[in-house]
Amino acid sequence: MNKRTKALAISYEVKCAVYRRDKGLCIFCGRPGLPEAHYIPRSHGGLGIEENILTVCRDCHRRLDQTTERPALLQRAKEHLDLWYPNFSDDERVYRKE
Repeated sequence: MNKRTKALAISYEVKCAVYRRDKGLCIFCGRPGLPEAHYIPRSHGGLGIEENILTVCRDCHRRLDQTTERPALLQRAKEHLDLWYPNFSDDERVYRKE
């Protein structure tokens, strides 16, 4: 596994921390969810770090990835993450070659 792939993957430890942070509930609809959605997607270098991962249900994950609701959902996701990590920039959520 190369450095980039490893950096974008979500570790077990991060999944556990995000699940606890979000109380196991989808940040969009409040139903049970899993900590597996990237706010900044992997395709854009989004890191698999607590500050970039969200707990979402399957339906909302699909809405986030495949519908025109994406911009509104991303805004809600950003607001959610900013509550927990107010001084964390989007630039810090992206993989950079060393």
